[in-house]
This record gives sequence, structure tokens and C-alpha cells, in this order.
Amino acid sequence: MPVEEFGGDGAEQLLSLSNGEVKSLNMLAGLAVRQVAGCAAAHAAIWRGGELAGLAATHPDTAELADLEIATGRGPLITAVRDGGPVSCDDTLTETRWPEWAEAALCRGVRSSMHLVRELPELTLVLALFGVRPGALDADADSVPAANVLARFGSTVFANTLAFGDAQRTATQLKDSVAARAITDQAKGVLMHALGCNAEEALAYLRRESQRRHLKVTEIAAQVIATRQGRRGT
Repeated sequence: MPVEEFGGDGAEQLLSLSNGEVKSLNMLAGLAVRQVAGCAAAHAAIWRGGELAGLAATHPDTAELADLEIATGRGPLITAVRDGGPVSCDDTLTETRWPEWAEAALCRGVRSSMHLVRELPELTLVLALFGVRPGALDADADSVPAANVLARFGSTVFANTLAFGDAQRTATQLKDSVAARAITDQAKGVLMHALGCNAEEALAYLRRESQRRHLKVTEIAAQVIATRQGRRGT
């Protein structure tokens, strides 16, 4: 099922999923409710390094179910993350794998669920769908392809956003490194002229002052440059 086949503005909203992680999770869960037949509530969660990194739910009840699973370490969400595959519950009334979760789900009017998993190198996305009727989210139903498209597209967007963030941080680090090198080189030139020393001796001086005064070398270098500029101005 291609993205373009979503009803209304579904495709446009999918393409806006990168607008902040928490907001994106909220939008993904909301899209599941609006676009997937039989889905009355949903939550979307991101896991990194085996730890829950973010979760957004369309209803407080489904958020409470997720909290219960995190606290007890049992339930379809935990199973989906652990096994890396989809987990379905056809009817919570007859569910025996997670009795505590099933009881809590029944109390909240949940009769069926489907947890879809998308694994990527640095994150795992779980899209959980909940129905108010038994079998509403059967794995063989027409709703599942639509939900899979949402999970697949959502995980790809999150992965791209993560990669973009890493690239931005690397670029910033490189920029800072170049700027720090320029300041240090300028300070070395000032010291070489003032002390009649070579570049290695000037750098050694900066490092000694850094250790003695518990400041970064670049901070000492900036002070050397500022002192010279102050003398020139007087």
C-alpha cells in the first residue's frame, strides 16, 4: 500500500513526521487511529540501546498500559521489542500470555491489539494499535498493510532525522575545532614574538598555563590575544 493511498491529508502528515521527536510520535499515533480500520487508540514508542527513549499515546489509557509493561517487564510491547517482530492479541478476554496486562487492558475497554516493529541500526520503533472489538486488528485484515506502511515510513523518517542530527553535530564539532586551532595558532604567534621562542615552546607555555589555572588551552590563548590587543589600544 503506497503512501499516496492514505485518505485525506494522511500522506502530507506522514511527510511532516520529522518535526521534533515527541511531536512526530504523537502525529504517528494519531495517524494510525485516523487511517487504520478498527484502530480506536494507539501509541508510538522509540527504543535506543534497549531503553525506552520516547513514547506518545493518543489516549491516557494506552499510555497507562505502556507504563504497566515498563514497570513489570511483561506485555506485548516488551515482547515486540525483545523479539523484533509483530505481536498481536486477538482478544484480551482470552489472552493468557500476559494476564496482568490483559486484565488492565480489559478494564480500559481494549479488546484487541497489534504491535508493529521496525528495527534500524540505532533505534527501534514500535507502533501499537488498539481496538475496542475482538479481532478488530487481525493480522489477516486489510488494516494491517496500512499500519505497516505507517510504521515503516515513520521509522525511516526517524532514522533520517537521527542521521541528520549526527551530521549537524559533526559539522559543529569540526567548526569548533577549526576555530579553536585558529585561536591557538594566533596566540602562539603572539608568544613567539613576545618571548622570542619557537612554536613548540609557545604551545608548551599555553599548556602549562592551562594546567596551572585549570582553564582550556583555547581560553588561555584567547586571553593572550586579548592582552595583546589591549596593549595595542593603549
